[in-house]
Amino acid sequence: MSIFLNKDSKVIVQGITGGEGTKHTALMLKAGTQVVGGVNARKAGTAVSHTDKDGAPVELPVFASVAEAMKETGADVSIAFVPGAFTKDAMIEAIDAEIPLLVVITEGVPVGDSAEAWAYAQNKGNKTRIIGPNCPGIITPGEALVGITPANITGKGPIGLVSKSGTLTYQMMFELRDLGFSTAIGIGGDPVIGTTHIDALAAFEADPETKAIVMIGEIGGDAEERAADYIKAHVTKPVVGYVAGFTAPEGKTMGHAGAIVSGSAGTAQAKKEALEAAGVKVGKTPSETADLMRAIVEGL
Repeated sequence: MSIFLNKDSKVIVQGITGGEGTKHTALMLKAGTQVVGGVNARKAGTAVSHTDKDGAPVELPVFASVAEAMKETGADVSIAFVPGAFTKDAMIEAIDAEIPLLVVITEGVPVGDSAEAWAYAQNKGNKTRIIGPNCPGIITPGEALVGITPANITGKGPIGLVSKSGTLTYQMMFELRDLGFSTAIGIGGDPVIGTTHIDALAAFEADPETKAIVMIGEIGGDAEERAADYIKAHVTKPVVGYVAGFTAPEGKTMGHAGAIVSGSAGTAQAKKEALEAAGVKVGKTPSETADLMRAIVEGL
């Protein structure tokens, strides 16, 4: 089992002919993902050449729109490799087409654009789940990769992972590669994102194959505090946490757009205390967090 993505998912790439789209389409195919086509209105009717995981040639058709791509291929997932200035339009196009899952990798999307696209999805009845923007995407090891996560870090296993940070997603997958993962999701660190910690926690709680959950947060905002409240009320599976930014100076904006610390709100210590109050074991480093998870899984 997995959440949101599996071996049967059919994926299209918005921006398939661009540099990033080309590179990551190749890597997603190599990971075994069923990439079935792409979207670029200016190059509709052409095709791009790639190879699948077995090295066999693949010709991927390029369509004028997400709606057309879905109609012709049966796609149920789209990934957007589109420059920040055009990302809102790409998101709205995917939402209009009612694709079930949209992964937005792009960094530097204006917060107002993200908020507008998110509100648009809500008003359309929430038929499209958005992951991102500014995220590494989602991977169900051994089945499918939609994003930029290296697919060779880890294999299948009982752990679910949800993380604000791309780099820490990869590190945690590496640290726990001996155990493996059901699904790992990088939700992104921007102030406005689609899928939240809570959305992922709810899905992992409902997934019978996920036995324990790692949640990675970082300073800024109150997403981790809200997730702690949710865990306390609704999550029965063991959760281990890590919060990046214990040494961050107060009042300074850090790397991710959401990471500004004001007083005690949004600090790593405040988040750690909220999570621990909800019964979550919190590591001081990624390695310590991995050790806490390993001890839990050995005891299951």
